Amino acid sequence: MGWTQAGRRGTGVLLGCGTAITGLLYLAVAGAALGPSLLRPPSRPRARAALAAGARRIAALDRRRRTGCFGDRFPLHYEPGDSEVLRYVATRAYAGTVTAVTLALIGFGVVIAAVFAAALVGGRVGPAELLWQVLLGGALLFLGVQGLRSLYALDARLARDTFGPSERELLRRRIDELATSRAAVVHAVDAERRRIERDLHDGLQQRLVALAMLLGRARRPGRTPEQAEALLRQAHEESQDVLAELREVAWRVYPSALDGPGLREALGGVAERSPVPLRLAYDVPGPLPQLVETAAYFVVSEAVTNAAKHACATDVEARLALKAGVLTVRVRDDGTGGADPAGAGLSGLRGRVEALDGRLRVDSPLGGPTTVTAELPCA
Repeated sequence: MGWTQAGRRGTGVLLGCGTAITGLLYLAVAGAALGPSLLRPPSRPRARAALAAGARRIAALDRRRRTGCFGDRFPLHYEPGDSEVLRYVATRAYAGTVTAVTLALIGFGVVIAAVFAAALVGGRVGPAELLWQVLLGGALLFLGVQGLRSLYALDARLARDTFGPSERELLRRRIDELATSRAAVVHAVDAERRRIERDLHDGLQQRLVALAMLLGRARRPGRTPEQAEALLRQAHEESQDVLAELREVAWRVYPSALDGPGLREALGGVAERSPVPLRLAYDVPGPLPQLVETAAYFVVSEAVTNAAKHACATDVEARLALKAGVLTVRVRDDGTGGADPAGAGLSGLRGRVEALDGRLRVDSPLGGPTTVTAELPCA
């Protein structure tokens, strides 16, 4: 922590003592003035609202103090209720006042230490008294510092619970995110399974049937050697197409290159098989977690496939860069645009990326170009 930051936080602690004492005085004076109204049920709501209105001004000062001195950021739209504000001001009045008293005692101890040091230099203090004063002063200083640390943490937690999402709220949001990403992953895996089944049924199966028919025609009696040779040549070409398509389906299931050379080589395979020219810029100095590599591979592969099949693109560029522990994958094509982020392919990609706490953005205006950006944390 630099001296500037330490000074800013020290100022924040002193200002917090001031707002706490202000809150204490306000609750005492306003509470005494509104006490009769607070005790009567018919007038209690209005009196409570009036008491909370003043407390909100004090809480607003504290909110600005936390933001300016400690760098806390709170949601702008979040508005705590009257009960939360009153509880905050009351608790802060207690904690801030104790902080002020502790600081005053530490300051008083510093003055006593200076006086004692002067007496020590003047030779008016013996060894036994020196040892006793050092032990007592050290113990009191330790207790004072520990108390200030606890009060500092309490101040931060009170502000977070009152002005922003509390730890419970953050935990609930995290559970919601995990539930959503799990459902997205399940949906993406199911969509991928159905696509593979469709590829096997409509593509490979039909080609294998055609291959069997060619071989059967070649074996049929009455064929001349030339006719048989021509049919066998067609069958051989068909078998090569079947192997190529089978390899393509296998790579869509899982790129085997990720188990060996790594992501860069796997993307090189995508570039070789791509029907449109793919320019690859790879700025990743070291190895990546396997799950991140797999997600990045599918982002590039799906974006390139979409550019060729749906956007009529003639050029695709894929850039991968690792910065501050986040892998950014950006795929841009010069196609016609209009990609639907809610479509099966892109929503499946979003599920894969968000399952790793990443983010996926699709910018695809009508007329193009289309840019798919995925940010994948690697920590």
